[in-house]
Amino acid sequence: MKTVFMGNPEFAVISLKRLIPSKHEIIAVVTNPPKRAGRGRPLKETSVSIAAKNAQLPVVEIEDLNSEESFELLQRLDADVYVVVAYRILPERIISIPRLGAINLHGSLLPKYRGAAPIQWALINGETDTGLTTFIIEPKIDTGKILLQQTVGIEEYDDYGSLAEKMSRVGADLLVQTLDQFENGEIKPYPQNKDGASLAPKITSTFTVINWQKSAFELHNLVRGLSPFPGAKSTLNGKQIKLYKTQVLECDSDYGQGVVSAIESNKIHIQTLSGQLVVHEVQLEGKKRLSVSDFLRGYSLEIGIKLG
Repeated sequence: MKTVFMGNPEFAVISLKRLIPSKHEIIAVVTNPPKRAGRGRPLKETSVSIAAKNAQLPVVEIEDLNSEESFELLQRLDADVYVVVAYRILPERIISIPRLGAINLHGSLLPKYRGAAPIQWALINGETDTGLTTFIIEPKIDTGKILLQQTVGIEEYDDYGSLAEKMSRVGADLLVQTLDQFENGEIKPYPQNKDGASLAPKITSTFTVINWQKSAFELHNLVRGLSPFPGAKSTLNGKQIKLYKTQVLECDSDYGQGVVSAIESNKIHIQTLSGQLVVHEVQLEGKKRLSVSDFLRGYSLEIGIKLG
């Protein structure tokens, strides 16, 4: 099939690379234009753009999917199918262009976790498994008919970084399998069960602030879901501090919520509503991410100090 691949972040790169040697012809790769980011604000291309150019594939950078120019450009490509992995919401008339429709790879077992951040929310909610879904894109986000699904287990050590990497590999294989069977007419799309639907909205900056009036279990899962980016944050002596690599200690201390209750050579205990959050890595505002042992060499932290 003549395929247009659409994607932006690193999560989509493995799917693109997996499609390249398949029998499906990638006639173009659609991605966002470069944006200014980081120190000095240099223009930064998307991960998909870099991978596509390295593979000598034609890259189409679209700023506005609703423009007439974008619509006509995509029409001229004359694709059989669009393959969408972590890209953007497609306008209805864009969805209607390819002969066989548009197929999306989504990071959950739909209809659970519809939205922009399914992997993060699965971790934040303490799920023990999640999965991937390929489905036919319809105008209403993440509601289209399901093609194939694959379950992925969530390990105790998983955070957003490790789980997304694992799921990107599983998803790439599922995507090629979907296209093969879809082309051969071996898949019968079926509707989602609306009763099982849940949402996974975009993670906002406000949500990343730690509320110490929650349990250690809840906060541990928040840290997992936000690590390595954007990071779960609090404040320490007036400066922002992000917490990484935590564990739950179920017993309580005599200290109040958000208070440092114990300090060891390589970990910090912080009392929560229920249980203590044991922290192994931190990043103080303006500094690098460090193990607690390295952090304590340069920072005088005392038991009884309150965070947040």
